[in-house]
Amino acid sequence: MPTPSTYDYAIVRVVPRVERGEFVNVGVIVSCDAKGYLAARIEVDEARLQALDPALDLASIRAALDSIPAICAGGAAAGPLGRLSVRERFHWLAAPRSTAIQTSPVHTGRCDDLGAALEQLLDRMVRPPAASRAC
Repeated sequence: MPTPSTYDYAIVRVVPRVERGEFVNVGVIVSCDAKGYLAARIEVDEARLQALDPALDLASIRAALDSIPAICAGGAAAGPLGRLSVRERFHWLAAPRSTAIQTSPVHTGRCDDLGAALEQLLDRMVRPPAASRAC
Protein backbone atom coordinates (compact mmCIF):
# COMPACT_ATOMS: atom_id res chain seq x y z
CA MET A 1 0.00 0.00 0.00
CA PRO A 2 1.47 3.39 -0.98
CA THR A 3 2.44 5.84 1.74
CA PRO A 4 0.38 9.05 1.60
CA SER A 5 2.31 12.11 0.50
CA THR A 6 1.80 15.73 1.44
CA TYR A 7 1.73 18.03 -1.56
CA ASP A 8 1.29 21.72 -2.34
CA TYR A 9 -0.82 23.04 -5.16
CA ALA A 10 -1.82 26.30 -6.80
CA ILE A 11 -4.62 27.03 -9.24
CA VAL A 12 -3.56 28.82 -12.45
CA ARG A 13 -5.86 31.68 -13.41
CA VAL A 14 -6.19 33.95 -16.41
CA VAL A 15 -7.17 37.50 -15.48
CA PRO A 16 -8.06 39.12 -18.82
CA ARG A 17 -8.43 42.62 -17.39
CA VAL A 18 -6.36 42.89 -14.24
CA GLU A 19 -8.04 46.11 -13.16
CA ARG A 20 -11.40 44.30 -12.92
CA GLY A 21 -10.11 41.34 -10.91
CA GLU A 22 -12.24 38.81 -12.83
CA PHE A 23 -10.59 35.51 -13.64
CA VAL A 24 -11.08 32.03 -15.07
CA ASN A 25 -9.30 29.02 -13.56
CA VAL A 26 -7.35 27.30 -16.34
CA GLY A 27 -4.97 24.87 -14.65
CA VAL A 28 -3.36 23.33 -11.61
CA ILE A 29 0.25 22.98 -10.47
CA VAL A 30 1.07 20.20 -7.96
CA SER A 31 4.38 19.82 -6.12
CA CYS A 32 5.61 17.16 -3.71
CA ASP A 33 9.16 17.58 -2.42
CA ALA A 34 9.32 14.11 -0.85
CA LYS A 35 8.59 12.49 -4.22
CA GLY A 36 10.46 15.02 -6.39
CA TYR A 37 7.14 15.62 -8.17
CA LEU A 38 6.18 18.80 -10.01
CA ALA A 39 3.48 18.74 -12.67
CA ALA A 40 0.92 21.06 -14.20
CA ARG A 41 -2.10 20.58 -16.40
CA ILE A 42 -3.66 23.43 -18.32
CA GLU A 43 -7.16 23.36 -19.85
CA VAL A 44 -8.30 26.63 -21.40
CA ASP A 45 -11.98 27.33 -22.05
CA GLU A 46 -11.57 30.11 -24.61
CA ALA A 47 -15.28 30.97 -24.64
CA ARG A 48 -15.23 31.68 -20.90
CA LEU A 49 -12.18 33.93 -21.31
CA GLN A 50 -13.67 35.80 -24.24
CA ALA A 51 -16.84 36.39 -22.23
CA LEU A 52 -14.71 38.47 -19.86
CA ASP A 53 -12.73 40.20 -22.62
CA PRO A 54 -13.65 39.69 -26.28
CA ALA A 55 -10.42 41.44 -27.35
CA LEU A 56 -8.14 39.12 -25.33
CA ASP A 57 -5.02 37.98 -27.20
CA LEU A 58 -5.58 34.23 -26.85
CA ALA A 59 -2.39 33.30 -28.72
CA SER A 60 -0.24 35.19 -26.21
CA ILE A 61 -2.15 33.70 -23.28
CA ARG A 62 -1.75 30.17 -24.68
CA ALA A 63 1.99 30.71 -25.25
CA ALA A 64 2.49 31.85 -21.66
CA LEU A 65 0.37 29.00 -20.28
CA ASP A 66 2.29 26.44 -22.36
CA SER A 67 5.48 27.43 -20.53
CA ILE A 68 4.09 26.27 -17.16
CA PRO A 69 4.18 22.49 -17.81
CA ALA A 70 7.59 22.93 -19.49
CA ILE A 71 8.98 24.66 -16.40
CA CYS A 72 7.51 21.88 -14.25
CA ALA A 73 9.28 19.27 -16.38
CA GLY A 74 12.59 21.12 -15.98
CA GLY A 75 15.67 20.55 -18.10
CA ALA A 76 17.12 22.57 -20.95
CA ALA A 77 13.73 23.07 -22.67
CA ALA A 78 12.64 25.18 -19.68
CA GLY A 79 15.59 27.55 -20.02
CA PRO A 80 17.41 28.80 -16.90
CA LEU A 81 14.40 27.95 -14.73
CA GLY A 82 14.77 24.31 -15.71
CA ARG A 83 17.99 24.10 -13.71
CA LEU A 84 16.26 25.04 -10.44
CA SER A 85 15.13 22.42 -7.92
CA VAL A 86 11.54 21.18 -7.95
CA ARG A 87 10.74 23.33 -4.92
CA GLU A 88 12.34 26.44 -6.41
CA ARG A 89 10.45 25.99 -9.70
CA PHE A 90 7.15 25.56 -7.84
CA HIS A 91 7.73 28.70 -5.79
CA TRP A 92 8.69 30.66 -8.91
CA LEU A 93 5.51 29.52 -10.69
CA ALA A 94 3.28 30.20 -7.68
CA ALA A 95 4.76 33.63 -6.85
CA PRO A 96 2.18 36.46 -6.80
CA ARG A 97 1.96 38.49 -10.01
CA SER A 98 -0.20 41.31 -11.29
CA THR A 99 -0.31 40.11 -14.89
CA ALA A 100 -2.92 38.30 -16.95
CA ILE A 101 -1.67 34.91 -15.71
CA GLN A 102 -1.75 34.47 -11.93
CA THR A 103 -1.93 31.69 -9.38
CA SER A 104 -4.05 31.21 -6.30
CA PRO A 105 -2.50 31.12 -2.86
CA VAL A 106 -0.68 27.82 -2.25
CA HIS A 107 -2.76 25.10 -0.61
CA THR A 108 -1.75 21.74 0.86
CA GLY A 109 -3.20 18.27 0.44
CA ARG A 110 -2.39 14.65 1.19
CA CYS A 111 -2.83 11.67 -1.11
CA ASP A 112 -1.55 8.27 -2.22
CA ASP A 113 -1.46 9.14 -5.94
CA LEU A 114 -0.20 12.57 -7.02
CA GLY A 115 -1.37 12.16 -10.62
CA ALA A 116 -4.88 11.32 -9.41
CA ALA A 117 -4.80 14.32 -7.05
CA LEU A 118 -3.91 16.58 -9.98
CA GLU A 119 -6.81 15.18 -11.99
CA GLN A 120 -9.24 15.60 -9.07
CA LEU A 121 -8.15 19.21 -8.60
CA LEU A 122 -8.77 19.85 -12.31
CA ASP A 123 -12.26 18.38 -11.97
CA ARG A 124 -13.07 20.42 -8.89
CA MET A 125 -11.36 23.73 -9.63
CA VAL A 126 -10.97 24.12 -13.41
CA ARG A 127 -13.45 22.08 -15.42
CA PRO A 128 -17.04 23.32 -15.58
CA PRO A 129 -19.36 21.33 -13.30
CA ALA A 130 -21.22 18.49 -14.93
CA ALA A 131 -24.85 19.30 -15.68
CA SER A 132 -27.08 18.19 -12.84
CA ARG A 133 -29.52 15.44 -13.61
CA ALA A 134 -33.23 15.89 -13.14
CA CYS A 135 -34.82 13.56 -10.60
